[in-house]
Order: sequence, then C-alpha cells, then structure tokens
Amino acid sequence: MLKRNKIIYWISTAWLALGMLSTGIVQVIQLKAETAMMIRLGYPAYFLIIIGVWKILGVIVVLLPRLPLLKEWAYAGFFFVMSGAVFSHLAAGDAAKDLFGPVLLLILTFVSWYFRPVNRKVVLQNH
Repeated sequence: MLKRNKIIYWISTAWLALGMLSTGIVQVIQLKAETAMMIRLGYPAYFLIIIGVWKILGVIVVLLPRLPLLKEWAYAGFFFVMSGAVFSHLAAGDAAKDLFGPVLLLILTFVSWYFRPVNRKVVLQNH
C-alpha cells in the first residue's frame, strides 16, 4: 500500500471513528437536543439507543485489526445510517447546514472504506 493511501486511510478513519463515536454516545445517553431532533424527524426516541449502540460497535470493528467481513458490515451500516439521516433531513425540509454532519460522515465512510488496507478487506478465494 502506498504511503499516501495509508495516510488517507488513517486520517479518514480517525475522523469517521470520532464522528460516529461522539454521535453514538450522544444518542445512547439520549441528549435532550438529539432526542428532540429525532422526534421532529418522525422517529421514536428509543431509535436513538439502537442507532447509537450500533455506531459504537461499528467504530470498534472498523478500528480493530482483521475482521474483514465485520468491517464490511460496519461500513455498510454507517452508509445506511448516514444516507438515511441525509434523506430524513431533506424530507423534513431542514436547512442545508443540517446536512453537513451526515454528508461529511458519509464521505468519510466511503473514503475510509475505499482506502482500507488489504488485510482489512474481504478476500474471495477460488475453490
């Protein structure tokens, strides 16, 4: 792996992990503002705990070495949650500033996934 790609991978992965971990914690503890936003978007408050726990577990999996299949699931989960957040904000008619966080995390998810090292990828073997 090129040094440049490794740097891109670790910077994007660190920012992705920080963003997912911090929002996951805020969701698990059901911070008042986060709960109000989720209800305004039409979701039940308990949905915060589900998403928050999965984000935290996803961060752990993405940062741990190996576990390539679980990493694929974590990246897919990050993609679905963040794209869902973007569409939820759009459907609610929120301002463009409300899309910044989810769009940034969506981009970081893609960049981290794309530049991940070979030992963090699922390798299909010929039989």
